[in-house]
Amino acid sequence: MEFLKKLRSFIWSKHFLKHLGLVVLTYFIIVSITIFYLDSYTNHGQQIKVPNFVGRNVNTVKSEIEELDLQYEVLDSIYDPSKPQGTILHQDPAPTMFSLVHVKEGRVIRFRVSKKTRLIEMPSLVDKSQRFAESILENRGLKIRIQYRPTNEANGAVLEQLYKGRSIKEGTKIPIGSTITLIVGQNDAGEPVEIPNLYGLTIFEARDRLSQLGSFGFLPVCDACLSYEDSLAARIESQSPEYIEGILIPAGTTITVYATKNFSGEGQNP
Repeated sequence: MEFLKKLRSFIWSKHFLKHLGLVVLTYFIIVSITIFYLDSYTNHGQQIKVPNFVGRNVNTVKSEIEELDLQYEVLDSIYDPSKPQGTILHQDPAPTMFSLVHVKEGRVIRFRVSKKTRLIEMPSLVDKSQRFAESILENRGLKIRIQYRPTNEANGAVLEQLYKGRSIKEGTKIPIGSTITLIVGQNDAGEPVEIPNLYGLTIFEARDRLSQLGSFGFLPVCDACLSYEDSLAARIESQSPEYIEGILIPAGTTITVYATKNFSGEGQNP
């Protein structure tokens, strides 16, 4: 009993109550400072609406994102020829108007954007026949330019493969639709031959005819051909050198043909 009386007297003494008050005050000060710091550090209570950037070009949203004190990065590019280069296809986080999610200052918005170019690996065509090399390039969606080089051995075989004037190695990735120049060996150059008439033929019919003759280079031009199907349908409306009956040209001459999808069949007779 004596102990309890002494304990009660101590608890209600001014000395104990003073120190207890200081401890409680210190606790509330520390807790208040901690909460204030965390609120400030984590931007507690801050809500920024995420706009809808899908369908816009990634190059035009930079200033808007900076004004919102946000950041962005492009995760990857997706091949989509139907949309302009750099069109935003997907964003994370999604727009607030759809997700009802708000973000805080400094949040990174991640984009996936469109690209119009799809890459494909260059095959190895050196020492392959011209016709085989052409079929391989066509199947891969590449355009072809043929140049001949006099040779005593590899007649009709590919000596070099060039892209933009430089040799290109097997496995190098290039855009679909690129033009590959094939340097083809030829040992019968110089013998004069009659100009073939290619008017009204498709590009592929003309190539087959020249392959059968075996004495000409072939360069098809079709500015309006945007797809492989366009090239199949297009027909030749003019050629250079122009067809004139009985006129001879040196073997190995490259014949340039100009094809159109809107061939009318008027003008020159085949």
